[in-house]
Amino acid sequence: MESIVKVQRNHNGKIISFETNTGRIISYQKALAEAEDGIISNVEIQGDSDGFSFLSHTDSEDPGFNLFPPIY
Repeated sequence: MESIVKVQRNHNGKIISFETNTGRIISYQKALAEAEDGIISNVEIQGDSDGFSFLSHTDSEDPGFNLFPPIY
């Protein structure tokens, strides 16, 4: 299984892509799909009040990937 090691954020601070431990850079939507398929570990799929899905890191100290280094 792969895991997320880096993130890329847009100018508003929203995560737009991830880098995995194998070096793949994948979009947020691709990461959601791969998390559903069990390809990416250490993440959970959550839902917000509007019904949108989002990824949460299973590390309780950093569920929003805020401590992850940037890709670039």
